[in-house]
Amino acid sequence: MTHQAPDYSGLKAIYFNGTLKKSPGLSNTDGLIDASRKLMEKSGVATEVIRLIDHEVATGVYPDMTKHGWETDEWPELFKKVASADIIVIAGPIWLGDNSSMTKKLIERLYALSGERNDNGQYIYYGKVGGCLVDGNEDGLKHCAMNILYSLQHIGCVIPPQADAGWIGEVGPGPSYLDKGSGGPENDFTNRNVTFMTWNLMHMAAMLRAAGGVPSYGNQAKAWLEGERFGYENPEYR
Repeated sequence: MTHQAPDYSGLKAIYFNGTLKKSPGLSNTDGLIDASRKLMEKSGVATEVIRLIDHEVATGVYPDMTKHGWETDEWPELFKKVASADIIVIAGPIWLGDNSSMTKKLIERLYALSGERNDNGQYIYYGKVGGCLVDGNEDGLKHCAMNILYSLQHIGCVIPPQADAGWIGEVGPGPSYLDKGSGGPENDFTNRNVTFMTWNLMHMAAMLRAAGGVPSYGNQAKAWLEGERFGYENPEYR
């Protein structure tokens, strides 16, 4: 059966690579990102990959850490790319069974802006779609994915079905995803999950764009502060 692939021109996706290797060092995570990114670009989606470690991004949970003792913080500029994206994919390696320090820093910095508002008066990530990619040669793939996807939905992103994919080699010392003979790029299970995840991200982003985002009734923080309770029976506001 032949299916006509949708054209999702006009959508933007940003991939963050949480590798601990500065460019131009070989990143196995980049290999996994490329598998997803190529599918998006074939469908007309504009994509960009950012290695967080290549940028002077301060540690902290405030929008601009130069106001909190840091001399340099590139995050406010990088966030402009996040703000214009329809799809956010957090990708990274597994270390000690958990997400890398760069992945954790990224989540903290995304969280730092979660109180900002979009044009509908909702929190800033409403209407954006989130997913994740994880790779390594040790156990922890599902644990890492759970942490990332929970964090993305908590700050307001929509998580579509099957929004994660990954690859791990034999648990213990062994080849990484792009190493010769690893079987990573050829792994059918990984390729299927990367494909399903990527299409689900694009489908959901297109649906949200066509609908004008998530409906704003019942989720506007400013209205709540002003006393609107959207049908919630609180005696103080009857």
